[in-house]
Amino acid sequence: QVQLVESGGGVEQAGGSLRLSCAASGSIFSINSMRWYRQAPGKLREWVAIISSGGSTSYTSAVKGRFTISRDNAKNTVYLQMNSLKPEDTAVYYCNADIALAGRAGVTTGYWGQGTQVTVSS
Repeated sequence: QVQLVESGGGVEQAGGSLRLSCAASGSIFSINSMRWYRQAPGKLREWVAIISSGGSTSYTSAVKGRFTISRDNAKNTVYLQMNSLKPEDTAVYYCNADIALAGRAGVTTGYWGQGTQVTVSS
């Protein structure tokens, strides 16, 4: 099967930076879009950013200009560079990817990582 493993979370002061990584492993044929979501305490999970297989990106307005999503297709990895962090960025960050398994190239399924905590202190 497939695993998505996030890393890079931690505690940072407001104005600082963190870089999240999410590596996919398993019997992967291809990865289409990859996304980052976040969920703050007591709130619903919200979409943060998306990157297509071709590298096109889009961001929620709250992070536009501060966060950058990128990917390394050779490593099946997506990144989220987070700059100018704010206390309201505090959340568990999850990656999500649309993946076709080896031997089932015509079928794409969404997979989630386990999440990584980001805490921004004021």
